[in-house]
Amino acid sequence: MITLRRHALAALTVAAALALAGCASGGASTDAASSAAPTPTASAGPELTGELTIFAAASLSGAFDELATQFEQLHPGLDVAPISYDGSSVLATQLLGGATVDVFASADEKNMAKVTDAALAAAAAPFATNTLEIAVAPGNPKKISSLQDLAAPGLTVVVCAAEVPCGSAAQKLLTAAGVALTPASEEQNVTAVLTKVKSGEADAGLVYRTDVTAAGDAVSGVEIDGADAATNVYPIAALTAAPNPEAARAFVAFVLSADGQKVLKSFGFGAP
Repeated sequence: MITLRRHALAALTVAAALALAGCASGGASTDAASSAAPTPTASAGPELTGELTIFAAASLSGAFDELATQFEQLHPGLDVAPISYDGSSVLATQLLGGATVDVFASADEKNMAKVTDAALAAAAAPFATNTLEIAVAPGNPKKISSLQDLAAPGLTVVVCAAEVPCGSAAQKLLTAAGVALTPASEEQNVTAVLTKVKSGEADAGLVYRTDVTAAGDAVSGVEIDGADAATNVYPIAALTAAPNPEAARAFVAFVLSADGQKVLKSFGFGAP
């Protein structure tokens, strides 16, 4: 049974210990109710300086902004440049075309494989999982309760393009449910899908459950029975030609650490 639920974004109150370059952090964090920021401590390795550049899937925007903030607090000499968020396929194409960044975080393993297969990254590590929900207007005025309802005449539905991880997952779920859907548009990232639902341009959209959570009262979410069958695994990698390789490895380690995982969990991501 598919049920409607409203999501509210939980307050972010995670404190992180120092992330060691090249390995995951093992430091303790404060109680979840505390709003204290991470306390920088002395590093056993060289102090991180310069700039860190990151490409990340659009669905990671809130979580990675918070991770970047905490990472800078742990390393005052380092500046994390504004993160480039977009569809994983778009970012992978840019990397294959010569874009130079330090870290790439994809919303699926397929697009990360394009990067590792091209020897642009030596290896990638899974750090989170995510599943889809149906985003609808607050209160679900169209009374959408299933994937089958999305094919109703007169309903405006938007999805991600098939080459984008959220689009690939949507197609898998729709095919399994036997739903032949003709979307009003196919977007290049999940943020664009959610924006159309929030603005009223679309009655419904297939997005990640983390996006519904982050939207708060702006949308409602309809859970999809069997959504776990199209779970997306998110991998992260430091690029082999990273301009700041030490910072790149340290940031990957921070994301994989217990403290980094707490941040991701607070945004609704599942464990890898």
